Amino acid sequence: MARPREFDDEKVLLLAVEHFWDHGYEATSIRDLAQVMGLTTASIYNAFGDKRTVYRKALEFYVKQSFVDRVGRFEKKPPREAIHAFFVEIIDRSLSDTRRKGCMLVNSALEVAPHDEESQRVVADVLLQVEAFFRRCLQAGQEDGTISRYQTATDMARTLLCTLLGIRVLARTRPERDLMEGLIKPIFALLEPDVKDDKPYAAPKKDMSDEKSGA
Repeated sequence: MARPREFDDEKVLLLAVEHFWDHGYEATSIRDLAQVMGLTTASIYNAFGDKRTVYRKALEFYVKQSFVDRVGRFEKKPPREAIHAFFVEIIDRSLSDTRRKGCMLVNSALEVAPHDEESQRVVADVLLQVEAFFRRCLQAGQEDGTISRYQTATDMARTLLCTLLGIRVLARTRPERDLMEGLIKPIFALLEPDVKDDKPYAAPKKDMSDEKSGA
């Protein structure tokens, strides 16, 4: 009969998150995890598996506590306000990160995901969720007239996703409010509805006359 666990999974995973976030994946050993989690190495292997598995579980826990919570709070707001509040919080969190740890998800995308298919899946899934959140907000704003329809919601959602990733990476070396807010100003200008000509975006058609004339 298996012995019941004598520790709280969430508490020890939070400790693992903090250590991985501070030191990264490669610089962390099972011994390091045992020390910070207050467990024996045998307990870690029995409860979670190897270091790679502990990391994935820690990353999933981090995502649940950060992104899922943030979307749950902001998606209740009007579309433009939801997107704006999302970026304001990201910038504030980046500037308050005095140790410049950055975002654990983005760190994982750069350090671990290229070499580990399962971690790559976790990171890609979250990025798709972020993109979907932006797209839902954009579509709702285009429907109620508070967001321009000149660009497609899909294209703008991907632009917002890239801006988010850029902010999180820049924050580790240049945590400057003017820089980060300057990144989102032109993006929000694109969202501003144009009352004069708010037509849906259409890609330019290829001019076949040049091909026929041999130009």
